[in-house]
Amino acid sequence: MSVDNRRKAREANLGDPAPGEVRRRPKNRRAQIAAASAAAFGAQGYHGVSMDDIATGLGISSAALYRHYPSKYALFHEELMRVGRAMTDAVRLPAESERHTPEQRLRQVLEALIAATIDNRATVTLVRWEGRYLEPADQALLNEQQSAVLGVLGTQLHELRPELDTNELRLLRAAMLSAVTSIADHHAALPAKSIARLLASTCWTLALAVLTPERPGPIAPAALEIPDSFKHELLLHKAVQLFHDRGYPNVSVEEIATAAGLSAASAVYRFYRGKSDLLAAAFRRAAERVSGAIGPAVAAATSCEGALVSLIDQYVAGSFAERDLSFVYYTEFQHVPPEERTVLRNIQRLSVEEWARLLREVRPELSPAEARFLVHAGFALVVDLGRSFGNEPLADQDRVRLLVQSALFGRPALT
Repeated sequence: MSVDNRRKAREANLGDPAPGEVRRRPKNRRAQIAAASAAAFGAQGYHGVSMDDIATGLGISSAALYRHYPSKYALFHEELMRVGRAMTDAVRLPAESERHTPEQRLRQVLEALIAATIDNRATVTLVRWEGRYLEPADQALLNEQQSAVLGVLGTQLHELRPELDTNELRLLRAAMLSAVTSIADHHAALPAKSIARLLASTCWTLALAVLTPERPGPIAPAALEIPDSFKHELLLHKAVQLFHDRGYPNVSVEEIATAAGLSAASAVYRFYRGKSDLLAAAFRRAAERVSGAIGPAVAAATSCEGALVSLIDQYVAGSFAERDLSFVYYTEFQHVPPEERTVLRNIQRLSVEEWARLLREVRPELSPAEARFLVHAGFALVVDLGRSFGNEPLADQDRVRLLVQSALFGRPALT
């Protein structure tokens, strides 16, 4: 965490004392620590933050921090479990809701879930992308909490749409949860009421989506064949696989070399400067895949909606082809070298802006910020449905494309 970030965290949490002022220990110190750690973990990742960083950001000593929490893991665990409980509590309907219509009950569940997500936006980032660093028993509990949220969404959706089969319910409830929690993947700003209204409308569109027929069996992904002699590409592919399976901090250069069939880690350095250079190369590929598609799609289309449909098609196809890379792009961004991070953020920002510009031509009622939120929700849908269902036919490319169109346009595409 940079010195500037620590100063900002300290000012945000404590304020700067006047000269000679005696600082009293605040009564809500534990809550302040939890909020500061959630922000730090969300920005830098679990492995990128130390107890010293958190203490410095709060303007307290490490010893004072350890009086409240015995370890970094204790902080991390408590915050994830707290938000998991907040989300499961949010979807618990009161007894009087039995008198309401199915539509009213589903809307009530969505509104409460959205409110809890907005209130805990920083920590929802951890739930989405860092939960795998929990110890097995704690990870199982977090999974139970998420399953409980999905269960309530599925139950209420079934009451509203009894014609849906089990797989259709699984897909649509996952899509709704993805749209809600996608706000944790970016820093676009909107007033809370505007976010809540936009997400509620998007979720309702997804809830009412008419899905294409499910394909009869799983579709095996095309095997990626890389000649052993093409070591540059093979190293990149194997590194992304390992980062996906185990997390960037838990993978060594030696393991990457072994996976690529190299005799020693030193051989990696003939192609890349190190592990972080491999990650940056993978991220450049992911970012340029999205940005590079925009110009040709706009040039070939006869309308802004047509251009966006083409971009959605290409984004879905690219994500299906490189599932590991799509996941790693969200989970390991903080480990990219700072200078590369700036370049990648600029590429992503410009891509989102162009998608949002096209979307506003289709939906002029959206503000620029609302359009950006929806674009991020569309991206999240593709990645989340891929990691939830893999190659199950219930979430094939046709269905995923339709759901992204529904999230962005508020309906399936007309072109």
